[in-house]
Amino acid sequence: MQIAPFKLERYFAQYEFTTEYLLCSSDCESMTAGELLDFEPGGRAGFAGQWLGYTESQGGMALRNAICGIYESIEADEVLVHTGAEEAIFLFMHALLEPGDHVVVHWPCYQSLVEVARSIGAEISRWTPREEDGWALEVNALETLLRPNTKAIILNTPHNPTGYLMPRDEFEAVSAIAREAGVMLFSDEVYRESEYDPEDRLPAACDLGEHAVSLGVMSKTYGLAGLRIGWIATHNRDLYGRMASLKDYTTICNSAPSEYLATLGLRHRQLLIERNLGIIMRNVQLVEAFIGRHDELFSWVAPTAGSMAFPRYLGGNVDSFCDKLVRDAGVMLLPGSVYDDQENHFRIGMGRRSLPEALTRLEEFIGSD
Repeated sequence: MQIAPFKLERYFAQYEFTTEYLLCSSDCESMTAGELLDFEPGGRAGFAGQWLGYTESQGGMALRNAICGIYESIEADEVLVHTGAEEAIFLFMHALLEPGDHVVVHWPCYQSLVEVARSIGAEISRWTPREEDGWALEVNALETLLRPNTKAIILNTPHNPTGYLMPRDEFEAVSAIAREAGVMLFSDEVYRESEYDPEDRLPAACDLGEHAVSLGVMSKTYGLAGLRIGWIATHNRDLYGRMASLKDYTTICNSAPSEYLATLGLRHRQLLIERNLGIIMRNVQLVEAFIGRHDELFSWVAPTAGSMAFPRYLGGNVDSFCDKLVRDAGVMLLPGSVYDDQENHFRIGMGRRSLPEALTRLEEFIGSD
């Protein structure tokens, strides 16, 4: 398999564990295993008694039942657990696509949503929003992108990296277009349940029919990235079976301790959601005020969900700015070039408690530059 280097992951590899402030993280604030286990009586004893043998390939029944609680119509045998969302994306693409197929991808996006399909030999069409429209997608434009050989529409909402949340009527229209065209809708929902207004929460795509797959993970809204637990949920038995068969050639099964902790976390996911949304909402206000103070250097479309936004740098080349910032001030921002963006955007992450200190360091940096 020939696949392009993962720009985002290679950029993070340079700085993630040596830089003082990660101001571009995609995940939310994490916690210790002990803090998580204290969510319920007997949590620590249960973890100490966790058997360390192999787990069920599709994911343990307790974990799959807990995941079902996120959805309206999904049963445990319609959930397939993976080692993070990355494995789920990889197996979905390989289960569905063949050389010569066509995929429409919501862009900008997490690179694997494009490159895995391209490495298989699929053709890619970008479904691109306009910043001046608040990063909204044009549903009518989607229909013009479909071809006779289109196999999948890849949608990400709440969106990484812009923080855009699609309105419900448009989301349901996209679902209807996919269903009527006989195309799979792969809905990256890793930031679902992090909407700033819960009334804006979209239905999960998997609840809308057999034509849809929902992607979920423990790392984003719930802040438990180190567990490396992700999943897909779908009513499509054929696709599920093909992905499950392919998993025998990747991870086979998941970590037993991770499954235990993920199950416990999902039983108390409202506590995780409230905790991390509180951090995000405070940080969004701080970033809004920061950009207001420095509107000669930055502009943005404020996010409406998730832990990220995609501001624009107005003071020169954003790659040079981010490079100098991380080297001289120990603050890491992610230049939009890792998404193939050419409009001087950068990703800022607002899910960490360290953001106030990081913003102070950034403000000192631009004041001394």
